[in-house]
Amino acid sequence: MPRKKITTEKDTQTSRMGDFGSAIAALCEEKGISKEKVVETIEAALAAAYKKDYGKKGQNIKAVFDEKTGNSKFFLVKEVIDETMREFVEEKSEEELENKEKEVKTEEVLESDEERLPRYNPERDLTVEDAREIKKNAKLGEIIEIELEQHQDYGRVAAQTAKQVIIQRIREAERDSMFDEYKNREGEIIAGVVQRIEGRNVFIDLGKSVGILFPSEQAQGESYRIGQRLKVYLAKVEEGSKGPGITLSRIHAEMVRKLFELEVPEIFAGTVEIKAIAREAGDRTKIAVYSAEPGIDPIGSCVGQKGTRVQAVIDELGGEKIDIILWNEDIKKFIAAALSPAKVVSVDTREENKEATISVPEDQLSLAIGKRGQNVRLAAKLTGWKIDILGVKAAKEESEEVSEESISEEESE
Repeated sequence: MPRKKITTEKDTQTSRMGDFGSAIAALCEEKGISKEKVVETIEAALAAAYKKDYGKKGQNIKAVFDEKTGNSKFFLVKEVIDETMREFVEEKSEEELENKEKEVKTEEVLESDEERLPRYNPERDLTVEDAREIKKNAKLGEIIEIELEQHQDYGRVAAQTAKQVIIQRIREAERDSMFDEYKNREGEIIAGVVQRIEGRNVFIDLGKSVGILFPSEQAQGESYRIGQRLKVYLAKVEEGSKGPGITLSRIHAEMVRKLFELEVPEIFAGTVEIKAIAREAGDRTKIAVYSAEPGIDPIGSCVGQKGTRVQAVIDELGGEKIDIILWNEDIKKFIAAALSPAKVVSVDTREENKEATISVPEDQLSLAIGKRGQNVRLAAKLTGWKIDILGVKAAKEESEEVSEESISEEESE
C-alpha cells in the first residue's frame, strides 16, 4: 500500500516562498527592471498598508522585506533633533494643533520672506535625551529606527493603498529603466516599425518604447507607411512623465557613419576610419575615408565586392547617392578628391582664410559645381574650406588680362 505524503506547514511555507521568489523574478524579466527596484516597491507598499491600518498621522514607517523568506519587519523612523532644528510648542489637542497648523500656513504665505523652523512632531522627531534612552550614543541629526509590532491582517482600504503604491512605483521603475536603456543607446542606429502617422509626425515602435520622427528629421522624398520596417538614428532621449521622449532622425550625418559600421567590418574594427561626412539627406552624401594599415584599400573596403556594401547603405537610405573619397593630409589633394567625380587641373589655397580656388577643364565645370551647386557645396562642407571653381579657359583669360594690364602700366611709365 503506497504511503500517503503528509504536507507540513513548513513545506507549504517553503512552497509559498518559492512561488513568491519566482513571481519577483518573472516581474523583473517582464518589466525589464532590477530586483532591487521590485523589492523597494514591495517595501513601500507594505509600509503604506501598515500605516493605513496601524499607524498614525505624521509617522514615517519603514518596511524591510526579506525576499527569501517572504517575511517583513516594520520600523518607526525618527530623527534626533533639538531647538535649532525644530520649533517646540506646548502640547495641545488634535483640533487645536490642526488650527495652529492652518494659522502657521497662513502666516507663511503672508510673511514668506521670513524663515520658519518646522514644528516639533513627536511622531517623527526625538529629542537627544529621549533618543539616548533607546540608543546610548545617539547624536544630533541621527536617524533612529524603532521596531514596531508585526501584523499580518490588513483591511480592504490598506490593501487597496498597497496596490496603488505598487502600480505607481512599477510604472515609475519601468519609465526609469526605459530611459536608462535608450539614453545609453543615444547616437546609435536602431530598427523599428512604423506604428502610426499623425499629420507629418511618424511614430515608430522601437520594442519597449515609441520614438517620434518629426518632419524636420525626415529625408526629402521619403514616404512612410504603417507596418514599414526601417532603421533610424537615435538622436535625443529626454525624461518624460509618460516615458522617455525619444527623438529619431533619418537625416543625421552620423547615421551614414553608423550604417557603414554595420556593413563594413574594417570600419567597425577601426582599421578603416571615416574622417569626415557631408550630407544632404535624401539626395547625396560624401564621406572621406582613411586607413593607416598597410595593404588595406579604404575605398575598396567601403564599396565591397561588386559594390554590395555601399549598395546596402544606399538601399537603407532610400537610394541616396554616396561618394566615397580618400582622405589626405595634403589639403590640395583632399580638396581635389572631394570634388569627385570632376577632374581637377590645379588647386590654389590661401591658408589664412581657408579659401581655395580650383581650376577644372571647362567641359567639367558644371560637373564640378553640381546640380544647384550641390557638388561644390558638399566638398566645401567635407573639407571645411571655402571653394571657388574656375574653368581652365577662364583661368587663362584672367592671366592674359593681368599680363595686358602690366604691359600697359609699363608703357605708361
